[in-house]
Amino acid sequence: MSEEEFELMDELYFVQPYSYLKEVLDWEDEVLLTTLQGLYERRLIKCLLVPDQEIFDQVEVMKSGTLYYYLATKKGLMEHNTL
Repeated sequence: MSEEEFELMDELYFVQPYSYLKEVLDWEDEVLLTTLQGLYERRLIKCLLVPDQEIFDQVEVMKSGTLYYYLATKKGLMEHNTL
């Protein structure tokens, strides 16, 4: 897990909207979206339409990731906590 991925995972113990992640991390959109996409592809995070509605279809974070909420998965938390 890269330093950016680790830092982002720190913020995803609870459901967070993209706008919160952008504000707290203060990263460029491209960096944030790329990092989210990588974590999503490895099933370390899940994407939600609203705080309590997970998206089960394939998500293209790079295209519409600014509209979503994010949460670490159990697998993501386990990997994050073992580093």
